[in-house]
Amino acid sequence: MQKVRILIAKPGLDGHDRGAKFVARALQEKGYEVIYTGIRQTPIQIALAAVQEDVDFVGLSLLSGAHNELFPKVIEELHNAGADDIIVFGGGVIPQSDIEFLKSKGIKAIFGPGTSIKTIVDFIENESKSRNSKIS
Repeated sequence: MQKVRILIAKPGLDGHDRGAKFVARALQEKGYEVIYTGIRQTPIQIALAAVQEDVDFVGLSLLSGAHNELFPKVIEELHNAGADDIIVFGGGVIPQSDIEFLKSKGIKAIFGPGTSIKTIVDFIENESKSRNSKIS
């Protein structure tokens, strides 16, 4: 069975990457293949890296407040690249009032500060099973 591949990315000008690095490392320790793009990535850079790396998931981390603009833009760029099958989730300091908007734009889940790695892993496992059952 092929390992699940996950790209963790920091869109925009947000330079705070401690949380993204923590999640990337924790997911790697759980056995996933994780690619971390680093800070200050544009949505198109993230989408192109996701396609090039043939990932199953993209995890976006943002603390700057630009999530309502940047997260949907990543979804748009993935669509433009023909990668609608990549599951996108987000994290960071995102107000509860913005979560439904982000989900309506294609973000599958939002994980706020203090979310356990187990919760993120459970999400990835459930989405992977759902995805594989649709392929079979």
